[in-house]
Amino acid sequence: MKRLALLLSLFLIASACATAATPESEAAAVSTEPAPAAEPVTEAAANPTPDEPGQVPSALDDRNDPSFPAPLVDVNQIFSGGPPPDGIPPIDEPQFISIDDAEAWLEDDEPVVYVSIDGDNRIYPVQILIWHEIVNDTVAGVPVSVTYCPLCNSAVTYERTIDGQVTSFGTSGSLFNSALVMYDRLTESQWTHYDGKAVVGHLVGAELEPVPSPLLSWADAKEQFPDGQVLDRDQTGHRRSYGTNPYAGYDNPTGVPFLFRGNADDRAELMQRVVGVAIGEDSVAWPLDALQEGSASATAGSVGDTDLVIFWKSGQSTALETDGVGTGRDVGSVGVFKPEIDGRALTFSAGEGVFRDEETGSTWSITGVAVDGGLAGSQLEQVPHLDSFWFAWSSYQPDTELVE
Repeated sequence: MKRLALLLSLFLIASACATAATPESEAAAVSTEPAPAAEPVTEAAANPTPDEPGQVPSALDDRNDPSFPAPLVDVNQIFSGGPPPDGIPPIDEPQFISIDDAEAWLEDDEPVVYVSIDGDNRIYPVQILIWHEIVNDTVAGVPVSVTYCPLCNSAVTYERTIDGQVTSFGTSGSLFNSALVMYDRLTESQWTHYDGKAVVGHLVGAELEPVPSPLLSWADAKEQFPDGQVLDRDQTGHRRSYGTNPYAGYDNPTGVPFLFRGNADDRAELMQRVVGVAIGEDSVAWPLDALQEGSASATAGSVGDTDLVIFWKSGQSTALETDGVGTGRDVGSVGVFKPEIDGRALTFSAGEGVFRDEETGSTWSITGVAVDGGLAGSQLEQVPHLDSFWFAWSSYQPDTELVE
């Protein structure tokens, strides 16, 4: 833990954005008390969205402004992670290069995040996201914010249109349950990256629309999206040590999460990797090691009344274990889908890195595309999921089922 605190401090100083480092005693503190109950959340904001920035008080300046609706979380549990707002700088004008050009600096087992909307395929390397955490982009005409929280290993993308108003998101410099707290640049309300909810400020109660954005190995990404556009690390507008991991040693199944004060759910180790899916009021987490089998596996499951299939394929390294983003242990890639095409239910098996449905014998990719057989060209409906650590998933989904 001391090494992690030191590395984080050095990272923030090197980025010229840090305040005093968090004491190790605070970083290691884990509460065994239940987290404060949150108020009910709806998709609509408690207040109307203004037309221009600066028209309402900022939650970055004062979380307790009397004009704000009641916060959805205990504001005393939102802690500074070190840097000021946008001290970890988002990328607001992303530039992209071809697959061929990106090959010069990406390794096959290195993790990337992909977003695919109406044939517009974008690839965001984690070696860039780990230093910026947010990319404000437009994919197939849809304004989105691609977000990644290294402390939770969670990649989540949201549409960045709120009540008809397009905005962008920045990093607040704060953490809630050891997860990134974002802010919108229209009202400067604070949002939890993990579930896309405005929890403090003018827009309390608003929820962002998620867009599937799984983690994938570079080898699979370039195979699945040969025409994809890759976020360019040479045109971020900032100088960072892309390819290195400032959180070396963090991905440790028996470790302690940084600055975590939430409810320590003892059904699993806090830093155990899980695959989490939430649909409506229901949520389920699958331990990653329960999905890993051979080079690929297909696991049937359900969340509430929704049937799912979870594809797992080896070949993706964890970005958070060693000094290099592409040199960690193999944790594999996950895709979560509805197992049906045009209302026809499918049953899946896996082997030798491919997936096959028993009904037609078609073979499928980790991204849910039929690559051969009678259903070739078909696409399974993606279900948003999170590859994350148990402490984060269980604190944001306290009533989650954990599959043994």
